Amino acid sequence: MSARRRRRAAAEQEEEEEEEEEEEEEAAEEAGSDKEGDLEERLHELDLRSDSDIPDVPPPTDSTPEILKRALSGLSARWKNWWIRGILSLAMISGFFLIIYLGSFMLMLLVLSIQVKCYHEIITIGYRVYHSYDLPWFRSLSWYFLLCVNYFFYGETVADYFATFVQRREQLQFLIRYHRFISFALYLTGFCMFVLSLVKKHYRLQFYMFAWTHVTLLITVTQSHLVIQNLFEGMIWFLVPISSVICNDITAYIFGFFFGRTPLIKLSPKKTWEGFIGGFFSTVVFGFIFSYFLAQHQYFVCPVEYNSETNRFVTECEPSELFQMKKYSVPPLLQAVLGWETVNMYPFQMHSFALSTFASLIGPFGGFFASGFKRAFKIKDFADTIPGHGGIMDRFDCQYLMATFVHVYITSFIRGPNPSKLLKQLLILQPEQQLSVYKTLKSHLVEKGILQPSLRG
Repeated sequence: MSARRRRRAAAEQEEEEEEEEEEEEEAAEEAGSDKEGDLEERLHELDLRSDSDIPDVPPPTDSTPEILKRALSGLSARWKNWWIRGILSLAMISGFFLIIYLGSFMLMLLVLSIQVKCYHEIITIGYRVYHSYDLPWFRSLSWYFLLCVNYFFYGETVADYFATFVQRREQLQFLIRYHRFISFALYLTGFCMFVLSLVKKHYRLQFYMFAWTHVTLLITVTQSHLVIQNLFEGMIWFLVPISSVICNDITAYIFGFFFGRTPLIKLSPKKTWEGFIGGFFSTVVFGFIFSYFLAQHQYFVCPVEYNSETNRFVTECEPSELFQMKKYSVPPLLQAVLGWETVNMYPFQMHSFALSTFASLIGPFGGFFASGFKRAFKIKDFADTIPGHGGIMDRFDCQYLMATFVHVYITSFIRGPNPSKLLKQLLILQPEQQLSVYKTLKSHLVEKGILQPSLRG
């Protein structure tokens, strides 16, 4: 009997423990749901409070030239905006082609100018939103960090592409050899200045602006550096992506203006599915045709290199296989439609399809991201630099995302070993290091049977 009682007592105790565990779980669930509800309420209150803290943005000024205002005075607001955007778009495209004609160096200066202006527009929004005009040193520190980051990236570019030029100047050799240490020291100076500028009752605001500055640097400086890296691979890698984004922006606007009925995304109420789809097909066709014309000219397809003898950028080379006409078989399904069994085209035109597809399907999300950013801070445009278009950042929000994709695409699918770049790096080495590389390369070629062993061994 004692054994039965013990078993019964153990079973009753287990039942009591299970009941207690169930009660604890129910209480925890109730507490969790209460916490979740409280958390949702707090987040909602915080969201409302943060929205109310954002100051009302003054209405944007109308920067439209007076001559255009008078010429378009009889039109409705919708058509007036259409004509202003169209005329300014043609003017910007014409200026862009003029800079292309002036050469790659002018394109680099254009990219740098756009980067600085975009940085200025985003930083100015931060100043206004967070009322940070009176913070000590902060405006100066923002521009100081811009200089530091540009010094780092452009110094890396000089070391990679201007090695022979640097080798001839001793003062530049010192700067290139210790470039990363100097860049870090410059940044560290700005970091210490920021810490010293911290003032009581403004700590959180100052750290807001510190983070704002660094995110802006990441968006503008890093991406513009990639644009220049793409340009050095050949102007075609610069022109086709940028032109595809411009084409998609224009054609999507036109299709949306005339045929748009179905909203695409709430962040941009004026974007429609009709404009999105029409922009996609137009961009793919444009990229294919535009690539065909560019691939015929060395000026556009050759890598941009610096000639230290003439102190000029040159674009002369034997075009790679990407830019040599080849014959391709047309898929059987398309043969019945086109009536062609084969077609002659440049291999780069197939890559242009990938670039155009990204520019028209994924590129617009850079614009949607910018729209979300502007809605978060209750602004219509980043600035009013370009009538009918907004600020410079409003026109290049998709370009930065595109530049990153092109850089990743080139490094993943296109770029191979670069003998010219490797030779420049070898010329920087000390004579004994160059001799060691020569002996190692010679023995390797002898082992592969490419070179005959010398009689002296």
